[in-house]
Amino acid sequence: MKALIKLLFVFAAATFGINASAADRGTPEEAVAMVKKVIEYMKANGTEKAIAEVNNVQGQFRDRDLYVTINDLNAKTLAHGANVRMQGRNLIDLKDADGKFFMRERMELAKTKGKGWQDYKFVNPETKQIEAKSMYFERVGDLIVNCGIYKQ
Repeated sequence: MKALIKLLFVFAAATFGINASAADRGTPEEAVAMVKKVIEYMKANGTEKAIAEVNNVQGQFRDRDLYVTINDLNAKTLAHGANVRMQGRNLIDLKDADGKFFMRERMELAKTKGKGWQDYKFVNPETKQIEAKSMYFERVGDLIVNCGIYKQ
């Protein structure tokens, strides 16, 4: 039965121009769930273990184009689940493709609102292309746990 459903999906994608790669992208609901999963892991295992697990680019907090980052309130990246070169770096002056200081904006949003969504552009680790991105974030004490989706 699964093979038949898969075959029908492939046929529909080819026939009607459905983008088959949409299934390979994370959803907003999955991004929120990933942030909440990291926060629960942090509460159960401590901050240091959570940071180490998020920094494991092959670990449980990586799914397709979904990955988690953890920042302090000064924009230092304590954990980055997709790019080891970002781990430990302060990204306060990082701009997106449109010149937006998105980390400055996120720090302000986290300090004033505590959680929410933020839009900017960033390189998708799967496609290696700059794409529109929406990042969900939640402040946990002096840390910000983030997971975003790439829009099509």
